[in-house]
Amino acid sequence: MRLEPRFRRLLYVTVAALFVTGAGWLVMNWLQQDGGMEAWGKGTSYVLMLHGAAAMLMLVLLGTLLPFHTVISWRRRENRGMGTVMLAVNAILVVTAFGLYYAGSDTLRRWTSDVHIVVGLSVPLLLAAHVLTGRAAARASRRSRTARHHRALKHDPR
Repeated sequence: MRLEPRFRRLLYVTVAALFVTGAGWLVMNWLQQDGGMEAWGKGTSYVLMLHGAAAMLMLVLLGTLLPFHTVISWRRRENRGMGTVMLAVNAILVVTAFGLYYAGSDTLRRWTSDVHIVVGLSVPLLLAAHVLTGRAAARASRRSRTARHHRALKHDPR
């Protein structure tokens, strides 16, 4: 089920903001630790705040997607495989973000951080795969309906 254009653009901009701020924070944090560049300290906190703000917007967008796009597509049996992957990826990101914020153990925090980074960096590729498989399935479905319609017209007894 294709999303409404304005909603789709907002979703893509939000995913891009999350990716850029997450990857940006990762690079800045690495440079700060590797080269002792303390100047990055304030910048990393601002980037992390932007990442958190984009994450809040993403939670709202996910809440909007679930009852409409997700449920309707599931009932129609459309793109279930990649849809399930996207649901799992977003669930992992939400749970690991919560863990990053509230984990008390350094070991748990390190593990949670690694999972969040790996899964987060994979989102653009997985989202593209979800969209492309959905579009391919929609094209195949349209071709199938058209073929059935033409066959039905051929056998019309009128």
